[in-house]
Amino acid sequence: MPSVTTKKRWRTCRSLHRSSLGIWGNYCPEEAPTKGEPFDVIANDFQRYIMPGITHWQHPSFFAYFPVANTFESVLADMLAGSITNPGFNWACSPACTELEMLVMDWSAKLFGLDPTFYVESKSGGGVLLTTASDSALTAVVAARSRYTKAHPGVPLDKLVIYGTSQTHSLGAKAALILGLQFRAIEVHAKDNYALRGDSLVNALEEDRKDGKHPFVVIATVGTTSSGAIDNIEEVGEALIGYPDIWLHIDAAWAGVALACPEFREALHLRAINQYAHSFCTNFHKWGLVNLDCSAFWVRERTLLMDALDVTPEFLRTKQTDTGTVIDYRNWHLALGRRFRSLKVWFVLRSFGVAGFQAHIRKGVGLAKIFESYVENSSLFELVAPRSLGLVVFRLRAPTSFSTPVPVTPIEGSDLSQETELVACASPDTTATEVCPREPVLSKTNALNRAFYRRISARKSILLTQTDLAGTFCIRMAIGAVKAEEKHIRGAFNLLVEEALATLEECENT
Repeated sequence: MPSVTTKKRWRTCRSLHRSSLGIWGNYCPEEAPTKGEPFDVIANDFQRYIMPGITHWQHPSFFAYFPVANTFESVLADMLAGSITNPGFNWACSPACTELEMLVMDWSAKLFGLDPTFYVESKSGGGVLLTTASDSALTAVVAARSRYTKAHPGVPLDKLVIYGTSQTHSLGAKAALILGLQFRAIEVHAKDNYALRGDSLVNALEEDRKDGKHPFVVIATVGTTSSGAIDNIEEVGEALIGYPDIWLHIDAAWAGVALACPEFREALHLRAINQYAHSFCTNFHKWGLVNLDCSAFWVRERTLLMDALDVTPEFLRTKQTDTGTVIDYRNWHLALGRRFRSLKVWFVLRSFGVAGFQAHIRKGVGLAKIFESYVENSSLFELVAPRSLGLVVFRLRAPTSFSTPVPVTPIEGSDLSQETELVACASPDTTATEVCPREPVLSKTNALNRAFYRRISARKSILLTQTDLAGTFCIRMAIGAVKAEEKHIRGAFNLLVEEALATLEECENT
């Protein structure tokens, strides 16, 4: 099995791919073969041509973006679901597909501490498994738009406004683009840890209303991509009491699974989510031990979702649907056909149990705390934002008066000890290749950190991503891979120290 082979080779492979742009033209014919080829030839070509172009997101030294989960249980379940190939758009297609999804969505809602009104068994709300958080947000916006336009008939669609922040994922702006609506990104600030505050929201709502616009949905984030910021859901929810026509959607794509651990619930604003949110989303496929794709989406009032999305031609009618005794999940999302994703969640939750799931989350947070302590105790680096669960955002300090740091003691057998490669070729960074850029728009520290990031990216044995926070160029260390251990964190920090010193030396010599 390629996946098994890949895991065995992790100790000798890099995380980044080795491909260059357009390389496929040299490997493959322009047309499909007229006659079928032996499978062993195809399998060999997979290793020869495909794997060199793969970035190993499950590598223990992959710290870019956010983790993407992969476990034996979820891969096996995905394979079994693929062998069944059931579109599952209504209960009659295969009752097991629908009823297992109902079950695991209630299991998951209870695991995360969601209010019982979000349970399928409540008969009012419920959950559904979608592709990604972008899909979940788009679905929420469609339901919110339907709700608002029914209450306010005749409102021009181009006057409807979706609200997020300057740190909201692109899913908000993309939903507006797809639906022909407006998106307003409310500016958030470092003094608030880049969280949306209630007064900022109210100011934006009132300003737009005076301008003839119609606010109808707010997308609040629990764990932003850039810094892991958590919007102040308590303040946002209280502010929206005065705007009962506005839908509140919570995007907790990455951080939401941490609600499984009671000790994180207060920081993640669970009480306010349960009190104010109309819908909530988190991705099992990020930090939740289930492979792509598996986005869990809950609504408090399922009828609002179904009213917006129910289209039932005669050929889709069934006796069970007509009597209203079953759920047809085709009316809970945009597509008709759907994958049997619930099998993956069922396998994972049964195999790991609540305790195992919690242990995985706690391990990621614990490793991030270790890396955070390395940064705080180093004269080379500084935190740019507070650590958020498994995410640490930092940068190289501008050279002033620090002593030469001592790297963390290397560990024998570390995956970084022999410069193993996790990636395939190029870094996610697209900046130019000069060592110390002197663009007038960049501060000296930003230029220094861009040079530092290019050096890190060239190593290919670890992978991190860059971001910008209020004009500050910084680097994200996102921890949460299933196989990550303390030795990988220590090895990564040693590499960062090495490249930081080299960056400073090069800049001094230019």
